[in-house]
Formats: sequence, C-alpha cells, structure tokens
Amino acid sequence: MLTDQDFDAKPMIMFIGQYSTGKTTLIKYLLEQEFPGCHIGPEPTTDRFIVIMKGEKGGYIPGNALVLDPKKQFRPLTKFGTSFLNRFQCSLVDSVVLNSVTIVDTPGILSGEKQRVDRGYDFAGVLEWFAERVDRIILLFDANKLDISDEFRRSIEALRGHDDKMRIVLNKADGVDHQSLLRVYGALMWSLGKVLNTPEVARVYVGSFWDEPLRYDTNRRLFEDEEQDLMRDIQSLPRNSVLRKINDLSKRARLAKVHAHIIDAIYERMPRFFGREVEKNNIIQNLSSIYSEIEKQYQIPLGDFPELQKMQELLSKS
Repeated sequence: MLTDQDFDAKPMIMFIGQYSTGKTTLIKYLLEQEFPGCHIGPEPTTDRFIVIMKGEKGGYIPGNALVLDPKKQFRPLTKFGTSFLNRFQCSLVDSVVLNSVTIVDTPGILSGEKQRVDRGYDFAGVLEWFAERVDRIILLFDANKLDISDEFRRSIEALRGHDDKMRIVLNKADGVDHQSLLRVYGALMWSLGKVLNTPEVARVYVGSFWDEPLRYDTNRRLFEDEEQDLMRDIQSLPRNSVLRKINDLSKRARLAKVHAHIIDAIYERMPRFFGREVEKNNIIQNLSSIYSEIEKQYQIPLGDFPELQKMQELLSKS
C-alpha cells in the first residue's frame, strides 16, 4: 500500500552487498562525512538498516519511534516486528547531498543458514519492501572476493521485478592490476548472469569509491570516468522521481487487475461445500494453466502476472 508520505518523500537510494564490500565507505564518500551508526572495518560492522536523511542538528531516531512519525513513510515496517525495529534507525546528517535524496544503508550479508535465522526477522522481506519504494538499488561487489553467498542470492532474488532500478558497483578495483581486473569483471558478469536471470546486461560501475590513494593507478582514468557516470546517475534521480512514482503506481494497478482475475478464476473453480481442500491443492498445482487462460481471455501479457512459485506459496498458506 502506498501512502501520501511515499509520494511526498525524496528519492531514495539503497545500498546492498555482502559484508566489507564498502557500502558504508561509499556512503561516507558521497556525504563527505560520517553519519550516526557509521562503522567501517574488515569484519561485519553495519548490523542494522540505517535510513540517512537531512537533519541540520544531526543525531538519530530509533526504529520504534521512527515508524510512529506520521510525516515519514515507514509506518508499514511495523509488520516485521520488534526484532527488526530494534535493528532499524534514521540517522540525521547535515549534508548538501541529502537536500535532494535519502540514502538507505543495509546490514552486510553473510553466508550460512545460521546468519539468516539469527537475524530474527524476514531480511529478504524488508529488502523487498524497500525495493518497491526506492528509486535506485546499488549492489556492491568486492573485486577481491566475488563469491555470492546463499543469503545474498536470496536477497537479489527478492529484488526481482525491480531490474530497472538496479546498478552494479565493482568496488575496491584498485586492489588488482589491470590484467586481473579484466578477469574479475568477466567472472562478475558470469556470476550475475546466473543470479539476475535476465537477458539484458546489467550496468556495472568499476572503481574504488573512497578518499584514499589508489593502490594500482594504471586504471585511474577508467575509475574517474566510471565515478562520474555513477554520480550523474544519482544526480538524475530527483528529476526523474515523479516519473518513477507514476511508473510504480501504473505497475501496481496492472498487478491489482491481474490479481483480481486470478482470484475470480480460482473462485469459479472452488466447490461450494465439499472437497474444497482437495480442489484447492489441484488449483495450486495447475495454476500455470489458469495463467494461460487469463492471458488468452483478457489479452494480458504474461509479464504482468505475479511470479508463479511465489503465488503458489501464498495460496497454499491462505
């Protein structure tokens, strides 16, 4: 559900990546200063979702208080529970950059089933909520470690349907020489092709986004050009924010229309009294045929339908 606050809000940029890929460092580089909750190190440091907004006096707002603020768009996040709200905050920073955008820093993603369970909340669900509302999603990869963990893979899958918002950053590229960088770039594109599952090539920005000297400056010109391209992309967000919101509203309207047709088709097939549970299981198993019937009858493109597997899971729980 979209609220008035969603339409009034500044464009948002969300940074996602595995731990120690340079998310927080890149945000600090953009703001040209640190922010409350900013911790940088080789170990997992950012352990919460941090929304960074304009604030002349600085400080921060805890998550439980933030969702109660009627002027901000975060009230729906209460559905993820206290465990999430305890790991959620708004940092207020007096930065010129934040005059036109809001930045979202996310926890570093680790590998292993234990990390997913220990969070205490639906991490992928929170990412999906933000993905529906942000204007840009920036996925960060470390040039020195390209492995994609299981949780990172699930996180990227939660972003499906928002491919137009995604940008890829290959960070810390000054840590490898020009020959190794070519191999790293090829390996990243191969890995992304398996995870993103789209025929289009994702835009990848290569560089080292911090204020320290480059280790290998052979590619200095390349890094500078890539940084300028990324900054131009970010600077374009306020101009295109209204169009993005109209686009999202149109997308939601099409999805609501398709959803209504699906529920109507299921209702027509359900028996009124006996055998409802058996028929429900049959409908879920043959949901793809219902999709095909609706597509032919109402001339609706298959791209407008909700993901089949996800819809089957939702129906099985209802």
